[in-house]
Amino acid sequence: MEITGKLLEKLPQQKGEGRKGPWVKQQFIIETQEQYPRKVCIMLWGDKTQDLESMSIGDTLKVSVNIESREYNGKWYTDVKAWRMEKQGDSNILAEANEPYMPSIDDLPPEIPNDGEDDLPF
Repeated sequence: MEITGKLLEKLPQQKGEGRKGPWVKQQFIIETQEQYPRKVCIMLWGDKTQDLESMSIGDTLKVSVNIESREYNGKWYTDVKAWRMEKQGDSNILAEANEPYMPSIDDLPPEIPNDGEDDLPF
């Protein structure tokens, strides 16, 4: 499943020691860009936490996730775990794309000399 949204917050890394050795995880919050935006808390594990370092608050991200629920002592817990993240263009580029295009004099092609004859067949 893929979720696209604006990065709102990076939560602090959490580290620990388990049966299988040391672990690290980090969560972050994105807000979807739908008619009714939703905030989603997504978790990164292990080496994937380094992917978040290159992202800035306000960046638009496309995140591939797995959603998994598990039961513990009669309660259910749901995790949204990211396995891939991509930055979706520069926010300034997106803003400029919404502005109407106004050509400048430098954008116009050079003048073609007219010798008085048309090359058109009609």
